[in-house]
Amino acid sequence: MVCFVFSCSENVHVFSDRDTTVDIQKYKTYAWIAPGDTVLNAKRKDKLYGGYIVYASDLELKKKGMSLNTSGPDALFMFETKLEEKVKYSQEPTLSIGVGYGGPGYYVGGSAPVAGGGIKASSYEEGMLVINMYDRHTGNLIWSGGAKESLTNSTDIEEVIAKAVKFIFVRLPIKHKGG
Repeated sequence: MVCFVFSCSENVHVFSDRDTTVDIQKYKTYAWIAPGDTVLNAKRKDKLYGGYIVYASDLELKKKGMSLNTSGPDALFMFETKLEEKVKYSQEPTLSIGVGYGGPGYYVGGSAPVAGGGIKASSYEEGMLVINMYDRHTGNLIWSGGAKESLTNSTDIEEVIAKAVKFIFVRLPIKHKGG
């Protein structure tokens, strides 16, 4: 895999990687598989949003001119999700009090910190979606794209998925006529 790309757009960090030795334009049809399985199985934690991820991805792949073909696809797509708790550290501002005395041509003063300056830790969750594209005949990974974003309790997950999928597939270098 060569050609790693990383960018930030509207708090979504998007990345992609591809095998530059493969002519990616030859892939016109695709199907979906789950890790270690041929269907989205009940043991996957991301099953709740799995259907929506596939739906949003299908829309983006159709825009690129690719078509779904479950009987003999050129490429196989598989997605993975991950939710990770992270900690962010920040330093509070320091409050200082000072005194000074001045006269013609001189100034004497000093200050001392009296409050603040402490390190504050705050936790948050980061969600990640990675979509991999494999050659059906060789099984080789030919393209991978992903996105990650900080999440809160008020995050609209479907909106985040739609945005992430769109940004991920912008980096898939396929564009067929009619797409």
